[in-house]
Amino acid sequence: MEPLLSGAELLRAIRGDRVGDHPLARWACLLAGVHRAAMLAREEAVVAPENGGERGSLVHAIDVWTEQQVPQHHQGVALHTETLGSVIDRIADAQVHADAMLMTCTNAGDPRVHAAWFRLAELVDGYNDLAAQVVDGVRRLPVPAGRAGDRAASRMHAAGQRFVAGGVPRPAQGRQPDPDRGW
Repeated sequence: MEPLLSGAELLRAIRGDRVGDHPLARWACLLAGVHRAAMLAREEAVVAPENGGERGSLVHAIDVWTEQQVPQHHQGVALHTETLGSVIDRIADAQVHADAMLMTCTNAGDPRVHAAWFRLAELVDGYNDLAAQVVDGVRRLPVPAGRAGDRAASRMHAAGQRFVAGGVPRPAQGRQPDPDRGW
């Protein structure tokens, strides 16, 4: 199994097509369902069901899975601005929107239809680039929400430092400042 889905596989999963047993495919499909439910609620002018928690949980599940399953290089590697879960969430939302535009506009040549599909294509191109860069070790992803403190603390511990009030790192007891490490 490839570590990450291709953009085409991701779009098929979002549409509900079977893409094997990849966890990202299941979560992408569920995210699309959340976006569809929210869109329907908006169209029917009813109070949208609370889905922020479900959406956030799915994004977080993607982020944690990615952190655990896809090796990330941290030394000298550029950091992407979004987690993979956030990117997949935006693609799911764009796919649902593009489908809805195509189905509801009376003219398929409507510029809004074109804009929605163009935006989706841009997002998928960006996802493909990001996935390749992460797998190749030339880009890394942010730490999933709620786990950043754990990772920072373990890095500080490994470097012989500790956190003190205000989050300022200090040398661990018994260690002398080392200018090469910043202390």
